[in-house]
Amino acid sequence: MPASLAPTGPLGLSTLPGCSPADKEDPGPGPPAAGSVSGPDLAAAENDASAPTVPAPGGEGEPHSQSRDALLGSTDKELKAGAAVTANSAPTALGGPWQRKPQDKAMEAAGGSRPLLPRPCRVLVLLNPRGGKGKALQLFQSRVQPLLAEAEVSFTLMLTERQNHARELVRTEELGRWDALVVMSGDGLMHEVVNGLMERPDWETAIQKPLCSLPGGSGNALAASLNHYAGYEQVTNEDLLTNCAQLLCGRFLSPMNLLSLHTASGLRLYSVLSLAWGFIADVDLESEKYRRLGEMRFTVGTFLRLAALRIYQGQLAYLPVGSVVSKPPASSTLVHQGPMDTHLVPLGEPVPSHWTVVPEQDFVLVLALLHTHLGSEMFMAPMGCCASGVMHLFYVRAGVSRAMLLRLFLAMEKGKHMEYDCPHLVHVPVVAFRLEPKNRRGVFAVDGELMISEAVQGQVHPDYFWMVSGCGEPLPSHEPQQKPAPGPL
Repeated sequence: MPASLAPTGPLGLSTLPGCSPADKEDPGPGPPAAGSVSGPDLAAAENDASAPTVPAPGGEGEPHSQSRDALLGSTDKELKAGAAVTANSAPTALGGPWQRKPQDKAMEAAGGSRPLLPRPCRVLVLLNPRGGKGKALQLFQSRVQPLLAEAEVSFTLMLTERQNHARELVRTEELGRWDALVVMSGDGLMHEVVNGLMERPDWETAIQKPLCSLPGGSGNALAASLNHYAGYEQVTNEDLLTNCAQLLCGRFLSPMNLLSLHTASGLRLYSVLSLAWGFIADVDLESEKYRRLGEMRFTVGTFLRLAALRIYQGQLAYLPVGSVVSKPPASSTLVHQGPMDTHLVPLGEPVPSHWTVVPEQDFVLVLALLHTHLGSEMFMAPMGCCASGVMHLFYVRAGVSRAMLLRLFLAMEKGKHMEYDCPHLVHVPVVAFRLEPKNRRGVFAVDGELMISEAVQGQVHPDYFWMVSGCGEPLPSHEPQQKPAPGPL
């Protein structure tokens, strides 16, 4: 991780080594099995269906240090997981949401209305065995693996061992071998993967690789948002995991917005979910010690922070939807590797005149959010999914009482907090923002990752990468999937 990001991993973050799996061997006659494994906690069986599976030693959810060949499997053997898949299912390269080509036939739904992963398909699963309550590996084997076998999704499983492990891996991985990258952890591991892809020399094509989020951490906001978009009732834990695994089996893809961020120290990074400052970021960081409580850690952290409520001073400005003007001169735009942030000027310059500057400078929290949920039980944006190129900006001004703040957070579970019409709580749909803290109090949390307190600004890039998501049709029925909500998605 860049030097200005502290390795706290508040949402079950850990990472993968910068190594690539060994090339798949030709399985010979007959179909390959449903999954291959890389990592110490899964045993590899021979392709013979009668071959026994011998468990490897070691405790549940506990990574072990082994050689690269031991981690990856010298022959990348297939693990029998039920139904077999058709041999030689070659990975499919997917064009970006803005340039998908007609020849990407494998990615098209019937009638060409929605992009699809191919069937059968092969995915690389990046799993953090220490995320959440430390049971992600066990849950993958019991809840996810059987569904993938039925849906003809073969996989190679990589266990992350440390901070930024996944980021290092995807920077060097041969992406053409996979139809999608599947991330099972909290939201922070998806943050690592996306930033690793954007740090590659071929970032323009690398970011087009479809991604899938399976909840396996404490904060599973992205997975909860995708579950909501699919039309299912709000669920948590294993139920949420089952629904998200069903989305992967359904194979439908949707383009997602990407938030590009710049800091005063010169760091550029990308967010797939949120940037939080103040109360929310402090709860995220300070509740790390209660990780074993899972999602409940955030409730405990909220009560503790309410007891010692802080005020954070800073200058907030934003570019609201509807106020976008023609692109500024190229000389004043920020140019780095990655997409050009045409709405931003250097942090040393004043924001453009068509931006809105918030007159207040005392806040309880500021939150830029790309999706509907801030946790599996935190329905932060009941107004719905952001439009292409838009994000939610929430802020709470100083002066709100502890009692009102508590009511807002309790109501947030069902998305009812906006019904209080609290004058201190403001929501604005925006395309860009700038936040300049006036002192060292408070931290930033980007997708759950800690960032030092310094001036930061960002803008949304519309429909910039693909994610496995729901569709407007019922998914195959598997318990404990909830009944879809009525009405259109």
